[in-house]
Order: sequence, then C-alpha cells, then structure tokens
Amino acid sequence: MRLSSIIIAIIVCIGIAGFIFRNEIKDAQTLSSPEIKIDTPTKVIKAVSVLVQKSTEQEVTNGILLRGQTSAFKSVQVKAKTSGSVISQPIRKGTFVEKGELLCELEVGTKTAALAEAKAKLAEADTNNKASANLVKKGFATETQAIGRQATLEAAIAGVDRAQTNLDNTKIIAPFNGLLESDTAELGDFMQTGASCGTVLALNPIKLVGYATETQVSRIKVGTTAGAKLINGDEVVGKVSFISRSADPLTRTFLVETTVANKDLAIREGSTADIYIALAGVKAHLLPQSSLTLSGAGELGVRIAEDSKAKFAPIQIIRDSEEGVWVTGLPQSVDIIVVGQEYVTDNSNIKISYKGAQQ
Repeated sequence: MRLSSIIIAIIVCIGIAGFIFRNEIKDAQTLSSPEIKIDTPTKVIKAVSVLVQKSTEQEVTNGILLRGQTSAFKSVQVKAKTSGSVISQPIRKGTFVEKGELLCELEVGTKTAALAEAKAKLAEADTNNKASANLVKKGFATETQAIGRQATLEAAIAGVDRAQTNLDNTKIIAPFNGLLESDTAELGDFMQTGASCGTVLALNPIKLVGYATETQVSRIKVGTTAGAKLINGDEVVGKVSFISRSADPLTRTFLVETTVANKDLAIREGSTADIYIALAGVKAHLLPQSSLTLSGAGELGVRIAEDSKAKFAPIQIIRDSEEGVWVTGLPQSVDIIVVGQEYVTDNSNIKISYKGAQQ
C-alpha cells in the first residue's frame, strides 16, 4: 500500500470523528439549556351595551280587577193580583214613574157589589152578636150560642176585608221610583191574576256585579271603595255593598256587588264594566312592560345593573296601568336594564347608558 493512501485514510477518519464530536456537544448544550415558554394572548370578553333606567319605589294603591257588568238596583215585574179588563191607557217604556203612580187599572165589575154584600153580612153578624150577648146575660142563651155568633161576626169582618182588597187590586201601582222597561198592558186586555202589567227598573243607585276568585274574595271587605270603567269610557266610584258567601258551583267564584250613584240615569243596565276594588297601599316600582324577562328556570323578573354586571331579580306584578306595570320584590332604588336585557346573563359585563341622561 502506498504511503499517500494511508495518510488520506487517516485524515478522513479524523474528520469524521471531529464531526461526530461536535454534534454530541451541541446536543448536550441543547439538553442543558433552560425551557423556553411561549406566552399565548388572553381572550378578552367585550362588555354588552345596555340601556338602564333608574327606578325608585313609589306608593301605589293596590287592588283587585274584576270583569263584570252593571245591574239594576231593583227590577220588578208588577203583576195583577185580581182579574179584569184593562180600562187605563198604556204607559210607554222608558217613562220614569214614581212610587204609588197608577200603571194599570182594571174594571171593577162585580167587585163593588161583592163589597156591599160583605158589609151587609157584617152588619147582620154584628147585630146578632150583640143580641146574643144580651140573651146570655139574661140567661136566655147559652155560652155556646154566643161563641157561634162571635165566630160569624169575625168571618163577616174577614169577608169585608177580602172584598175591599179585591176592589183595591183593580188599581196596579208602581212599587218604587224607576223606569218602565216595558209598555204597560194595553187598553182592553184581559188580565188574569198573576199577569204582568209592566216591568219597573230602579237605576239610582245602580249595582256593579263582578265575580272574584277564592284567593281574591278573602281580601275584599264590604264598604271598601271601588271604581269602575264602563265600556263607553266613563268612570264611576262607589262602595262594595255585598259579597256572596256561596260560590258559583260551576266557576267556583263569588259574587261581589258594588253600589254607585246614578242620579242622571246615564248608566244602563247590562253594560260591561271593569271593576277595580282598592286594597291597602304598597310600595312598588313602575316599569315598562318590555323590560320584563324570564330566567333560565322560567321565573318572571328583570335584569338589573350592579357594579357593571348584569343580575337577574325576580318580581311580582301587582297591577297593570297605561304607563306600565307596577311590580314588587326589588330594592328601594335600583337600576333596571330596559334595553339589551335579553342579550346578557348573570354576571355578564355590561356597558351602561342611562335612559334620559348620559352618566
């Protein structure tokens, strides 16, 4: 072997050994160097913009709303108590009549004669009774005969009363002040006992009739102030005058009547009425109905703003009004989210703008 070949081989071996040695040093340095950490950017949650309304408790009159209608204070069908033909001109419906005013008059017929006959029998019975009493005193008649004559006298008195009443009943009169709801009987009609002469309504005062549930009726008292809004927009005020002790068997509700003045008779019977019965005053918040929302569990409430966080607060509605709803269950002063409440949950970050002013 040539010397030059040996030298070249030695040089190649030295080069390979050096390359390997350098790589081992680099690997050792890499393993001994400290760990390098790469920081990842933190995710930033943006605040939701909401509109907030400041609300403070106010004194509000609580109450119960009943759906009902107006009803005449009294309504009577005036009926004949004897029979006979009508000899009076009819009075047309809508006419105001006063107590004692003649509505229908029937022909007398034989009733006058019957009264005269009854009076004659009374006079005879009275004479016989006096004579019998004198005979008893003288000993010419027994006590039994005297008792019989006394009984005959009393029967004669009853006969006169009966005949007089039958005659008086030919005149049918109004039992109270009111309006005729129907025409009275026509001239020439023959009326049997019990036939209707006409219907009279007493509309002053007038009643407002509604029905309360089992939970409502326990909170209503006789004498409580009550108001009503009629279908034509008129508003009236009165007092609760009657509360039923017996529930309707079908609806399980209780009759509640309110009496109100109706001097001009402007309120008609049977008109629809929204009856509002006032209860003790309470503190409540007046909120727009649109601010109400539901929790995840389906509970009714509102979202409030506290320390730039959204919170859910349950509420109870006590009544509606044209301006909004009156609710209880909130603190005395509170910030209510009125716009954007549907886009936040509990502890959501919020960016607050106040309704009516920038703060």
